[in-house]
Formats: sequence, C-alpha cells, structure tokens
Amino acid sequence: MDNPGMTIDTPIALLGGLSPRVFMRRHWQKKPLLIRQAISAADLAVDRSGLFALASREGVESRLVERRGANWRLRHGPFSRRQLPPLSRADWTLLVQGVDLHAPEVHELLSRFRFAPDVRLDDVMVSFATDGGGVGPHFDSYDVFLLQLAGQREWRIGRTKNMAIVPDMPLKILEHFEPEHTWTLEPGDMLYLPPRWAHDGVARGECITASIGFRAASRDEVGTAVLQRMLDGIDEPCESPLYRDPDQPATDEPGRIPPALAAFAADAVRRIVEESRSLDCALGEWLSEPKPQVWFDALGEMAQRGAIVLDRRSRMLYDDHHVFINGESFMAAGRDATLMRRLADRRALDARGRHRGRDPHQLGDRQRAERVRHVHRAEHGRVNPLWTHRERRPPGPHHDIRGVAVGGIPGHHPGHHGVEVGGYRGSHGPDGGGRLRLAGNDVLDDGFFGREGGLPR
Repeated sequence: MDNPGMTIDTPIALLGGLSPRVFMRRHWQKKPLLIRQAISAADLAVDRSGLFALASREGVESRLVERRGANWRLRHGPFSRRQLPPLSRADWTLLVQGVDLHAPEVHELLSRFRFAPDVRLDDVMVSFATDGGGVGPHFDSYDVFLLQLAGQREWRIGRTKNMAIVPDMPLKILEHFEPEHTWTLEPGDMLYLPPRWAHDGVARGECITASIGFRAASRDEVGTAVLQRMLDGIDEPCESPLYRDPDQPATDEPGRIPPALAAFAADAVRRIVEESRSLDCALGEWLSEPKPQVWFDALGEMAQRGAIVLDRRSRMLYDDHHVFINGESFMAAGRDATLMRRLADRRALDARGRHRGRDPHQLGDRQRAERVRHVHRAEHGRVNPLWTHRERRPPGPHHDIRGVAVGGIPGHHPGHHGVEVGGYRGSHGPDGGGRLRLAGNDVLDDGFFGREGGLPR
C-alpha cells in the first residue's frame, strides 16, 4: 500500500472499516459492498468546469449520453462547451475516461486502490449528469467502485439473471433488469460491484460520480497479445535445424502436406511457447504498456542525487527475474532488483533509498542490466513510449541503451539530449533538493480540481 504506515491488515475507511485483506477475501469478485463515507465529503468539492474542459481536449476519450423517453442517443467527443446540452435540460450524462492520466489528484485517488495488483487497475472514469441522467441498466465484465463525488445518485443493483440486450440501441441496456437493492449515494459514499452485477444509476439533481474500473482481459486476448509479443521478440533467424525428409517416398499426391512437415511445424511452435523466460517477458511487457494516447516529453539531464517519482502515466511491474517499464523488459538481480521492485511498489524513492543500490552513473558496461528482448522494432513501425515525439529507434535487432539507470531502466540516449526514465523529470526545485519531478505537462491548465492538497477541493 502507498501509505508506509499502513498494511493490508489495517482497517481503512475506504473499505468501510475492513482491512484490504478482509475485503479481498469476503467481497472481491464475490458480493457487493456499500460503503458510507468511504472518503470524507469535505474533500470532494468538485469543479464541474474542469471536467468539461477535459472533455474538449483531443486525445481524451469522452462520450455524451442523452435519453428521450425510451430512446437513447450516444455521441463521442471531444465536445466544446457549446456542443454540450444546457444544464437546465434533464436526462443527459457526460462521461470522461482516463481522468487519472490528466489530473494528479485523481491519480492519487486511484492509487488508494493498490491493495489489488497494479496489473488489475485500469482507470478512473468521471461522469457528470443532470437530473435523471444515467446510462441505463447494464452490467460490467470487470470489478468497479462507484464513488459519489458531488450530488446524489440512486443505484439499483441485482444479479444478472438474463443477459439479453435491448436491440437496436447505441448502449448495451439490459432488456430484463431485476433490482434486488436500491441505495442513494451521497458525496463520499461508494459502492463496490463484482463483475456481471447489473446496476442502474440515476442522478437525483446534478451529480458527479467517479468509476474506478479494473482491467479484466479475456483468455483469448491475453493469449493473442503474449504470442504476438513473443514472435516480435525473436531475433534475426539463427542456425536452427532445417526441415529434412530423407525418408520421403515418391508420392502420387503432390498437393498433400506431408505429415512429417506438419509435425516439424508443431514442434517449432511448441519450442517457442515453452520458452518460459520469453513468455514471462512478453507478458510483463504487454501488461506494462501505457495507454495508447500516452507519450512522454524528451527531458534534460537527470539529477544524480535526489528522489525519484514515477510519472503517473508510467507503468512499472516486476517478476522474479525481470523489471518491466512502459512495455520494455530488463534483467534485474541483487540489490538493484530490490531497489527497482521498491520503486514499482511505492512509485517513488527518496534520495536515501535510491542510493542503497549502485549509482547508475557509475555502472560499467558489464555491470549494466542485460537487455532482455527488443520488441519495438523500427522496421515494424512500433513505438517505444519511453522515447518521445513518436520517433523510432535506429534499425537493427540489438540497440545499445546508453546511460542505464539503476536496475536497468534506460536513461540518457545519444539521439535524445537528456534522460528519459519512464517519464521522470530531473529538477532542482525551490527547496534545492534535486527532486525528480513528473514529466510532461498536465492536460488542464487550471487542474481538474482545486489546488489544495489531499483529494481534490
């Protein structure tokens, strides 16, 4: 958990007085939980205009849902303020996806749910609705926490007994919805729903709701993505055995594929899939890929001393042998692995913790972490989100990454005048502490919420 003074056995208000361990055992993917005042209502004064401004930006996913009697209308953004209905009109909802990528305060809100693995956390969607606004009764295939930020919303929930969808609708609205419970959520209240629990939320007056969603990939999606990664990671053809058929007899069916060649192909595929380290790398790289719309600015020289803070858009994971950051994989062992795992878990290292490992600027070529696989190949037109401006790397199957930071994270690169470590920015702030600050600029000039600390005001 992000708060060093708390553990997964500490009861927290966010979960209604349950500890994360108890919540995961009793409720996670099992049964709903209504939590009154999960977050203090005093911390939730929301600026609605900030959400409208975010919905007007290119590269931000937003949707507008309007209901007219039994008819529904769905439009996709961006939306200027004039394209949104007047506030006096009832029954419309604006939904903005991935707000945590653009607002530090919302990212901090998402981080409170890191009692689940990072690979399961997806994003925070924030919706504004006028009186009667909603998206109709539906179910999600993933876990979700519905946090009321402002106003009131009435929720009706029930088990999904019939999954039939109303035909000819732009939204997936359940045709047969049977609610079992009805609750009205006030600011600070939160409702947890496991996958496939049907729910229908209707605004009672103007309201703003945050939906903390979790990632739930299908087996086919995982298999396809990992296999593609493994194939992309294969280097130039090496001296592998060629197909031979010294026992092939003469045939009067020349169009038939020889069974021996089919067996040869099956064995080749099996050998690729059974390379456990390659599979582990492919999985970690895929899971750590940032959102498609994420990119990082080219930065100046990284401070050699001071703290490190992961950019909120960066994804950093690890397993027993590797560290993964933003779709890249690196070998890691010993003290450096410990340091990088701590950074992935806490998303920050203070100056003292950072230098418990070796100074990245003192690592020799042989000491640098071995690069595991090259995935983002220029010839395939793939983009490495660590390098900005959508630039491609030099061609070739092996690229030397100059200036490797602790644990094998790429740093200074000859073609980029500065250090780029998963979106870190080196900066000597007013305190003179050399603290590494977040990279890039916030999408909103004035912020999504007010400027006072903690959760947004």
